[in-house]
Amino acid sequence: MSDLQNYYNIPVRIDDIERDEDLFKSQDPFNKSWDELKALDGLNANFKRRESRLSKVDATPAYIDSAKARSTGLNGAQSKEINPGVVYRNGYGIFDIITPPYNLYELANYYDTSFANHACIDAKVENIVGLGYKFEISPRTMLRLETMEDTAAADRAKSRIERAEIELRDWLESLNDEDSFTTTMEKVFTDLQATGNGYLEIGRTVNGQIGYVGHIPATTIRVRRLRDGFVQVIGNKFVYFRNFGATNKNPMTDDNRPNEIIHFKEYSPLNTFYGVPDVVSAINSLYGDQLASQYNIDYFGNKAVPRYVVTLKGAKLSSEAEDKMFRFLQTGLKGQSHRTLYIPLPGDTDSNKVEFKMEPIENGVQEGSFERYRKQNRDDILVAHQVPLSKIGGGDSSAIAAALAQDRTFKEQVARPAQRQLEKMINKIIREKTDVLEFKFNELTLTDEVTQSQILERYVKAQILLPDEAREVLGKTARPDGMGKQPLQLNPRQAADAIANAGKNRARDAARSSAVSDSAATTSGRNPKGEGRSTT
Repeated sequence: MSDLQNYYNIPVRIDDIERDEDLFKSQDPFNKSWDELKALDGLNANFKRRESRLSKVDATPAYIDSAKARSTGLNGAQSKEINPGVVYRNGYGIFDIITPPYNLYELANYYDTSFANHACIDAKVENIVGLGYKFEISPRTMLRLETMEDTAAADRAKSRIERAEIELRDWLESLNDEDSFTTTMEKVFTDLQATGNGYLEIGRTVNGQIGYVGHIPATTIRVRRLRDGFVQVIGNKFVYFRNFGATNKNPMTDDNRPNEIIHFKEYSPLNTFYGVPDVVSAINSLYGDQLASQYNIDYFGNKAVPRYVVTLKGAKLSSEAEDKMFRFLQTGLKGQSHRTLYIPLPGDTDSNKVEFKMEPIENGVQEGSFERYRKQNRDDILVAHQVPLSKIGGGDSSAIAAALAQDRTFKEQVARPAQRQLEKMINKIIREKTDVLEFKFNELTLTDEVTQSQILERYVKAQILLPDEAREVLGKTARPDGMGKQPLQLNPRQAADAIANAGKNRARDAARSSAVSDSAATTSGRNPKGEGRSTT
């Protein structure tokens, strides 16, 4: 018998465990058969009877219009986009809903388990929707106010608008007993960044007025193929939602007044029904970092003892000794250091020598490469989110200037565009109440209070802002004497300096020339050409 044949290898046994992708798939309540779904609470009898032919039914143009299933523009212009949806013959086919391009539960799980992804999303939430909001006079209303010839009437109109702003804020905050509107939008935006989709629920009173605004978890919502609404399944409950402002008949349940949904989504050129989060471009880094983190846990849980291969030459272990060896390698090396294994071996003979070897497969973690790998994963995730390191608490104090530049880029390229898109959708709600005011998120401030005050002072002196407008920026009330509604009056030299501070250098020079006398008192000792003091 050859040496190779004399080697005895301890077999490796791995428990059968459910793969992550299978786990996420099993969490999807729509990935079930009709036999499992037909007992859902909420489905009406008519829907159950026609479920077998539902996907083959063509919706009428009137239904499509009432469902606001198509994007519309001015004067009847609307989208003629071809519906590219994919439907499978499970819950997705039965309810005629579109399968998301990525597993939403897996994406949500990365928010919970990836520290870099979690920190980036939280930074976006805090700096885009978490700074609160305000109401501004709409451009159309502002134009009307500016063109009013009757100053007193304009002032009265502005006072009414200020009262309307207070009432509008009170109304918006009264639409949810549990969460403020800012908190609601934080939840929606967290979903949007984690899964690419965020859902804002709108409920109406019996007279058709908006009476409720809240958040629905993105993992539980699916989009209908006809774009005529959304469905939600949690446990054994089924709910249908209309598009915001739609009036179509509920095709699935007995609820004659279904709530409505505003669907926020991160655009993807590969899917028009669902959004795709920014971090998908770094999905390999997310997965790799997760594996690296788990490896770290396993490594130190094993007291940094490497994995071993055991070989026995010239003999065979008894089943009892084999089991003892296996249990030691599986559990005995964990939790305690300096553990000892004793296994009796057969004795040597004249013709056969028993050899036992236990050798490490690896010599330990390569610290430098491991650290670089995790750092690269983190950087990839930050780049995907377009979030600077300073926003998640990283970086050092020596790079303050660079951090400020990165914050400015983040504000201009990430925060502000996201705010504008969210505001457009939220103002659909506000316009049902008034068109005089518009909803605006507070923007990220890149300057401290002292610097901000200095900037506002220059703007007021340059008559770019009224005093009351500057006071509003600082969170202060208007001047009680009404003087804050008038441009600040400056003497000629102050006006010239104000213009200079605003960067209008040529106008400054001309203003100074006209405001300063050319007497000997002002020119004495000066070179007329402006080259400093005369030496003569």
